[in-house]
Amino acid sequence: MNTETANMNDSSIVSELLKNIKPFKLRCSGIGQVMGVKGLGKTGETFLNNWIVEQIYNRRKDFYSKYTEKGTRMEEKSIEYLSQQLNLPCYKNEEFFEDDDLQGTPDIILDEQDLIIDNKCSWDCFTFPFYAKEIPSKDYEYQLQGYMALTGKKKAMLAYTLMDADSELIKAEAKKLSWEEGYRGLVEKELYDRVKSDMTYSNLPDHLRIKTFEIERNESIISSIRERVKVCKEYIKSITE
Repeated sequence: MNTETANMNDSSIVSELLKNIKPFKLRCSGIGQVMGVKGLGKTGETFLNNWIVEQIYNRRKDFYSKYTEKGTRMEEKSIEYLSQQLNLPCYKNEEFFEDDDLQGTPDIILDEQDLIIDNKCSWDCFTFPFYAKEIPSKDYEYQLQGYMALTGKKKAMLAYTLMDADSELIKAEAKKLSWEEGYRGLVEKELYDRVKSDMTYSNLPDHLRIKTFEIERNESIISSIRERVKVCKEYIKSITE
C-alpha cells in the first residue's frame, strides 16, 4: 500500500469515527478556557481540539501536578475543616449534573443555604491567596456560575484551605529535595523534619488557613457562557464535518 492510499484510508477511518462522537457539553472546570475576550482564541481552540481527540481515542486528557495531588489526597480532611470553620454541614457531593450545554460535579451543595461551594486545597502558604480581595482567577468565577446554572442555586463560595500534607506527600518532597541538594535520594531525619515543618500548618491560627470568596448568581454571565458553548459547537462541527 502506498502512502497516498494509506492516508486516504486513515482519513476515511477518522471521518467515520467523527460521525459518532457524542454531543459536546462543556465541563464547568473548563469554561474559562473558551471565554476569551475575542472569541475562542488559541486557548479555546486547543481545548476543543483536545476534546475531539478524546472522543476519537476514547481517552480523557488529564492534568496532573503535585498541587492537584495534594488537593485530591487531602480533600476529605479539607471539607471537614471547612464544615467546622463555616459552621455548615459540608459533605462531598458525588452527584453529577448536566444539561444541554454544561456538565460538572460541584464539591459541596447546601440546599438549605441555596449554596454551592468549590473547595481548593492550597499546596502551601505561597499559593494560598492570603492578600486577595476578590477571586484570584476569573476562570473560577466562570466555574462557579456554571455550577449555579446546573444546580439552580443562587449563591456560590470559593473556599481555599491550607491543610497539613500527609506523610506520603512529605516523603515525596523530602526525597526530591534530597536529590536537589546532592544526597541522591537519601532522606535523613533532619531533612524529613525540615520538609514536614514546611508542609504542615495545623499549628497556625484558623484565620491564616482559610479564605473564602462569595459570589451571587449572575444571569448575564451564565447567558454569555451558554452563547460561547454555541460557538464551541459550531467550531467542532466545522472540524468534524
